[in-house]
Amino acid sequence: MALTLAGTAYAQSASAPAPKGPPKLIVVVSVDQFSADLFGEYRGSYDDGFAKLMQGGVFPSGYQSHAATETCPGHSTITSGYRPAHTGIIANNWVDQAAPRKDKTVYCAEDESVPGTDSSNYTVSDKHLLVPTLGERMKAADPRTRVVSVAGKDRAAVMMGGHKVDELWWWNGKAFVSYAGRITPAVVTRANTAIAAVIAKPQAALPVPANCVPRDKAIALGGGKSVGNGHFDRAAGDAKAFRASPAFDTGIFALAAGLVQDMKLGQGPQTDIITVGASATDYIGHTYGTEGGEMCIQMAELDRNLGGFLDVLDATGVDYEVALTADHGGNDLPEREILSNIPEAQRADVGLAPAVIGKAIGEKLGITTPLLFGDIPNGDIWISTAITPAQRKAVQAEAIARYKALPQVAAVLTAAEIAATPMPGGAPEKWSLIQKARASFYAPRSGDLIVFLKPRVTPIPNPGGGYVATHGSPYDYDRRVPILFWRKGMTGFEHAAGVETVDIAPTLAHTIGLKVPGVDGRCLDLKAGGAACK
Repeated sequence: MALTLAGTAYAQSASAPAPKGPPKLIVVVSVDQFSADLFGEYRGSYDDGFAKLMQGGVFPSGYQSHAATETCPGHSTITSGYRPAHTGIIANNWVDQAAPRKDKTVYCAEDESVPGTDSSNYTVSDKHLLVPTLGERMKAADPRTRVVSVAGKDRAAVMMGGHKVDELWWWNGKAFVSYAGRITPAVVTRANTAIAAVIAKPQAALPVPANCVPRDKAIALGGGKSVGNGHFDRAAGDAKAFRASPAFDTGIFALAAGLVQDMKLGQGPQTDIITVGASATDYIGHTYGTEGGEMCIQMAELDRNLGGFLDVLDATGVDYEVALTADHGGNDLPEREILSNIPEAQRADVGLAPAVIGKAIGEKLGITTPLLFGDIPNGDIWISTAITPAQRKAVQAEAIARYKALPQVAAVLTAAEIAATPMPGGAPEKWSLIQKARASFYAPRSGDLIVFLKPRVTPIPNPGGGYVATHGSPYDYDRRVPILFWRKGMTGFEHAAGVETVDIAPTLAHTIGLKVPGVDGRCLDLKAGGAACK
């Protein structure tokens, strides 16, 4: 398998017959950090993979409706049909003060009980995902179903693949790997060999498409660092730069295509499923921001990579159905937002850190043990369990007062307040902050407090250390993502109203006649291909 996926332009095909019966292969693609804003900004320039998918059902206002707009929670909703409140994946990381190790931070896709591990050096596991995925349900209904999951991140592969997979592969920084003890198929070996050869050679700067020229401008970040006009040229052996480049998605899609071919997915009597987590957009967004020349180049290359992948699927002759979405959106770096007339954009004060606030509270109350745990908000904050109930009550009151007094803070919610809030329903674009928080609140893991920063406050105080932009807020630039459905012969349409990513699994399940009782999502009426919801 060569590390290339050359796509072709797609023309509207009105003559294809409407599909009949269930598809033989379900393909779910998640483009990490692919916001509805990015989709809307670039949809007029897509002429390859996205152009094909836009001939189907287009939902430009899909929502990762919860507040915890991070990679792990977002991916846990896509093929499960459940919000994070039910998947149990409330964040990428949470604090478990009873964890059986010194490091009390738990990574969402790890087994923290493995001796000698910590949240940075962990053993990948699906143990924290509390619900079944669509692939698991399909395999339970028909054991012949093959479930395959490929992604640039372990958490994306695990959360979309689920607990019962035939092949599950993710990039570990050097190669595609899987759980210990798994036999490595020849296609994975070929992919790793091809990618290693690519990384070993220097990469020349990529060409700048005409529509990217206006965006190809340097933005100074201080300390001699700037972003905005990078073209993905890199030195030989720079695997980190490879990961934050369009070539990373090429490798992910190439491996997925190879598995489809080698395993002959969709060519048996049953329906198979493959999930693909394209991660480069997220690494590029974090490293360079969402509105510069780098992201513009990535959007063109992503379109080509997607088109090439669809070409491979077409060549198999299999009747396949595609759903494409994202795990979350993303916000641009504040330095460029300010230049774009968004004056409220700013970086978070380091004084927001729970450790800083906790230390000040401890000094006031005469408590020497660390009191607050968590990242710089937005998000969960845990109060120490090593103090008395009376002390915890005093610490919580003091923390609420201090956070509410800070000018960058929008709201402070307690676990009791969130737990007492009914699970929201209706139009996700109209939910309140506490409703968004409820959708990602799971009491055994969520914090004692949740602190939300004001819109456009980026929780990266210093852009000089690596990442310059991020996501994770409860606002629509992080929550709103596109959802696209396509199948050959499907009648195209666009649905402007808000829907949720939890609607994807029940919609796909309906096309194959599989019932998924109890999920948070609902079947979306695709009208063609046997997917008219009843």
